Amino acid sequence: MRINYVLIDFENVQPESLALLQVENLKVFLFVGATQTKVPFEIASALQVMGNNAEYIKIAGSGKNALDFHITYYLGQLTEKDPQGYFHIISKDTGFDPLIQHLKTKKVLIHRSKSISELPFIKRTEAKSIDEKAKLFITRLQSPQASKPGSIKTLQNAIGSFFQKQLSETEIAEIVALMKKSGLIVIQANKITYPGIPIPSKNIQSH
Repeated sequence: MRINYVLIDFENVQPESLALLQVENLKVFLFVGATQTKVPFEIASALQVMGNNAEYIKIAGSGKNALDFHITYYLGQLTEKDPQGYFHIISKDTGFDPLIQHLKTKKVLIHRSKSISELPFIKRTEAKSIDEKAKLFITRLQSPQASKPGSIKTLQNAIGSFFQKQLSETEIAEIVALMKKSGLIVIQANKITYPGIPIPSKNIQSH
């Protein structure tokens, strides 16, 4: 299963809690500035609970963009080690954006968020209704890079993986049913076609 790597620019963003990051298949790297001498107890405690899936990285020196360069270095190592991973930078610094755009041209899955709550996989798990979950998954399918499963089983597996295996079989079946009802997919002899995707304006109507 794909691993989410979260690299936090703690000089730029100081989250009050890391509770949202206590999920499976996730590794956290907290980059602390040379002059930052304290980390809040809530942050330190959450990282300790994560064990080997979390790491502090205190940079060696100070200076303009010093911490950014450290994040870039570790990001390069991680993408080399796990090119199939999904990489997330938590920072309000738009200086990362040119690098992110370059890495995307190299087929690296990477995203910058201003806060933990904006992380794409967090939004997925916070979606409450089946309608919301279906819309999130359909948005993914509308991406030019997204593959479209050819059978009911592979579609169900794709939905489960997209939501970090947090959905029940019933919820997955309901998402498939919504997609079928809305005309986004057609199922014939267990084979699926996608006459309604990509159509960004397509509405998803619940039962």
